[in-house]
Amino acid sequence: MTDYRDQLPEAARAYIEGRRLDEVECIVGDLAGVARGKAAPASKFARQSHFYLPNSIFQQTITGEWADLEDQPFTEPDMVLTPDYSTATAAPWTADITLQVIHDINDQQGNPVPVAPRNVLKRIVALYEEMGLTPVVAPEMEFYLVAPNVDPGHEIQPPMGRTGRRAAARQAYSMAAIDDFGAVIDDIYDFAEAQGFEIDGILQEGGAGQIEINLRHGDPVLLADEIFYFKRMIREAAFRHDSYATFMAKPIQDEPGSAMHIHHSVVERATGRNIFSNEDGSESAAFGHFISGLQRYMPAAIAVIAPYVNSYRRYVPDYSAPINLEWGRDNRTTGLRVPVSGPEARRIENRLPGMDCNPYLGIAASLACGLLGLREKQEPRAEAKSEAYTAEAEVPTTLGEALELFDAEAALKEVLGDAFAEVYLAVKRLEYKGFMQVISPWEREHLLLNV
Repeated sequence: MTDYRDQLPEAARAYIEGRRLDEVECIVGDLAGVARGKAAPASKFARQSHFYLPNSIFQQTITGEWADLEDQPFTEPDMVLTPDYSTATAAPWTADITLQVIHDINDQQGNPVPVAPRNVLKRIVALYEEMGLTPVVAPEMEFYLVAPNVDPGHEIQPPMGRTGRRAAARQAYSMAAIDDFGAVIDDIYDFAEAQGFEIDGILQEGGAGQIEINLRHGDPVLLADEIFYFKRMIREAAFRHDSYATFMAKPIQDEPGSAMHIHHSVVERATGRNIFSNEDGSESAAFGHFISGLQRYMPAAIAVIAPYVNSYRRYVPDYSAPINLEWGRDNRTTGLRVPVSGPEARRIENRLPGMDCNPYLGIAASLACGLLGLREKQEPRAEAKSEAYTAEAEVPTTLGEALELFDAEAALKEVLGDAFAEVYLAVKRLEYKGFMQVISPWEREHLLLNV
């Protein structure tokens, strides 16, 4: 019998070498990107080839309710989860020696469950492969370190730095600001090294306690797996130092929101050539087609890359987040930016996704828009060569509006998978209904006695 440890990545093998492995966490990401699954003693994991979870885990809202579907079987049939050993990585914050392993999700007939977010992304990658292409992404992760918040009725506060003062805003790229949270950053580096993850850079963003981590470019599924792992790891690093890490799109009033910018390029599978560049180094027709797809379909995809009511608080004119679908070279005010690069690294940065999105779904939705552009071969609008932050909004400004746009866009739903779209819409509409029943402090303050 083959020892599963022989199939582990080098970093995972190095982590357990010479030590007794106690536990293996068998996990998958749900619709929100929350880790679901079970923990198994290492000895039990070594003997099991799979385990089961009910398919209803993808119908649970962020508040714990369950969305109903038409023609839904009442039995909640089990899905079959098998370990993808290539994803095995350490959980270095635990008291014992623990590995995490993401599992593949199939139905009992062996077919990929179409609602599982990781399967949605794999579906998109496969559609590129059918065209002889390989998509490449490089995500950026923005998040806030904040003071512990045990009462949701209280506003979120920046954390205390080593000076004894609250973290200050407007300190983008400040090394001193990063040093203020050196202990958390050190743990993030140490955890990442133990997990075998490569960090391209860490910097201070514009918000109070806001940090950005850049990842190197690579395979979309691999990078989505890493973000899924990173979000959990960063939270654990923050907990060690009396702070929270939050990936909310807009956690603090009057501070910038947190994005998950996605850099896109596409290469030919046979040659490895970047299809966004011609042989002479100029921009190719495919480059424009990809941009046109983002411009055409991103309004409908916003429901996936901005999945919560809080997500739309980030889309504020002239407030660090674009609300337009303009494209421009080295222009950070456009929703679609073309960074400075050589022809071989020509890429398109989608600046619209929020950090609160499920990484599998956010990357899948963005790639899906580009894929439709490559299929349809339309030209993009003319390049924006001026400031675009204050341009008229081209994206929905509420979750309710975004869900209606998504539901109406048959081409995007078909590419992502109609079964996925049905479940996603049911879950998000139930969440939105729940939010609309909550009366906010603003309403009580300004409406109670004045209207």
